[in-house]
Amino acid sequence: MSLEVKHLTGGYAQVPVLKDVSFTVPDGEIVALIGLNGAGKSTTIKHIIGVLTPMKGTIAVNGLTLAKNPDAYHQQIAYVPETPVLYPELTLKEHIEMTILAYDLDHDETWQRAHRLLKMFRLDNKLDWFPIHFSKGMRQKVMIVCAFMTQASLYIIDEPFTGLDPLAINDLLTIVNEKKQEGASVFMSTHILDTAQKYADQFVLLNHGRVRAEGTLKQLEEQFHMSAADLDDIYLQMTKEEADPDD
Repeated sequence: MSLEVKHLTGGYAQVPVLKDVSFTVPDGEIVALIGLNGAGKSTTIKHIIGVLTPMKGTIAVNGLTLAKNPDAYHQQIAYVPETPVLYPELTLKEHIEMTILAYDLDHDETWQRAHRLLKMFRLDNKLDWFPIHFSKGMRQKVMIVCAFMTQASLYIIDEPFTGLDPLAINDLLTIVNEKKQEGASVFMSTHILDTAQKYADQFVLLNHGRVRAEGTLKQLEEQFHMSAADLDDIYLQMTKEEADPDD
């Protein structure tokens, strides 16, 4: 079941940015959120994680809603933001311990998963470091470790490749595919279209706060009346529609 967004209208200070947005992120699939700057991608994610409250519509993860069961809802989700958010007074080890407590995870099992990820992202010798000593890319890796060591049903990653070196990008994609094979859902906002096309099962294309198209690449081709197109072609066509709305 995983993520279901139905008729979502929302935004900031009663000004709707999203208008009647509906889509699903099924179990065991990677869904890429694609759109121009200002299309509403970050606003969509903020509503899903509970930073913003919908004006209309519903958001459910495995049938749970934030309004009815906030703790259980949040424990279904692991989130990697575009800009890393770490506590300056906590070491890397303490960030991991805090995540274990927040998700009510088994301590020993979770540390086993964490140690594997720490080694993969070359952070295993930095457990006593504070965030001030990490580069942006290293801070992003800490966020990835803290998210993917959980047993969440839904992983939300916002522009995940920003600040990562090619090896770390490959490691992240490996972990994402492992979670997919385990049956989890991955919702990924990105401008790296070739990577999205290679790894995502489905796509949600946002334009002016509305879902312009949704589905597999083949289904997007049909909705844009194109054939043998790649995601770049479709994205450029959507850009043209914005430039020439009356065409």
